Amino acid sequence: MASPTDLPLPDGETDEDPAPLTWGPASGVGSLPGTDPAEALRTVVGELPEFAHLPELPGRGPGADLLGRSTALLVDLSVDLTPAGWRLVPRAGIDQQRAEEFLARDLDALHEVAERWTGPFKIQAAGPWTLAAGLERTRGDRAVVDEGARRDLGQSLAEGLAAHVAEVQARVPGAQVVVQLDEPSVPAVMQGGLRTVSGFGKLPAVPEDVVEQELAAVVQAMPVPVVVHCCARRMPLGLFRAAGAAGLSFDLGLVQDLDAVGEAVDAGVHLLMGVVPGTDTSLPAARATASRVQAWWRELGFAAELLPAAVTLTPSCGLAGATPAYARAAMRHVREAAKYLLPE
Repeated sequence: MASPTDLPLPDGETDEDPAPLTWGPASGVGSLPGTDPAEALRTVVGELPEFAHLPELPGRGPGADLLGRSTALLVDLSVDLTPAGWRLVPRAGIDQQRAEEFLARDLDALHEVAERWTGPFKIQAAGPWTLAAGLERTRGDRAVVDEGARRDLGQSLAEGLAAHVAEVQARVPGAQVVVQLDEPSVPAVMQGGLRTVSGFGKLPAVPEDVVEQELAAVVQAMPVPVVVHCCARRMPLGLFRAAGAAGLSFDLGLVQDLDAVGEAVDAGVHLLMGVVPGTDTSLPAARATASRVQAWWRELGFAAELLPAAVTLTPSCGLAGATPAYARAAMRHVREAAKYLLPE
């Protein structure tokens, strides 16, 4: 297979365009335990000094979870929290306002802790399909079944995320911002595995080409590189790449389609590989984790010297369900393991 650096420039790019993003060797997926955004940021910046991220803290309650946090980004769409979950409503309620306040506090903490950060810096939000799968329409059932609702959500999310990127860049001028779209619901959307709101039935599967098209619309609207993350089984990595993802984030233990991974590497797509669990466990030696990654890379058929630049090591999923001590240990572990991927 060809080296990513041997590939031609994408259509429309020239040698005068800005230098491509230099991915860091280790990063996080998104969520952390705790409720203090400044403390969480200090932990992330300290443990992941070459590729930090803006942590999510769902322990703060509704509005800080994946869906609630993402609703804070929506433009001209309103949601509220019901006993059944988040729902699209005519006017914003207190729960969406709380989500917006959480995000504002996070941005204040970002300026306080990481104003002088330079290099890659990742922000996360639910992708359009996970957002549509998790939100109910005003008239009931999930928004994912309504083409018009999906279109409105995708456009609103894209506009809000682009504004969020600008806000992060204003607070951290030296950051090379990367957007991560979390899409854990995509496999269920494509396989007809989503349950109806009543819980007694399942929603029909959405065709692959429709999933790709609507995801691509959001990816292409971003002013910065996009990573698509999915730690569910049967993750459609080929679809994510075709939708324009610059990076693919996944649990290494769940990957089955090695051909799709190889095609992504050939196309210059970066891999963010989850190599340790997101909840407390005994961690192996960092060198053992690196050896596992190297063996997997050899199975793909790529030259060993290409590995360090092609991958970023991460936990397998978010760390919100871990203890603070384990969360720090997991981030430190992926940082140390990445060092063993470098040529000796």
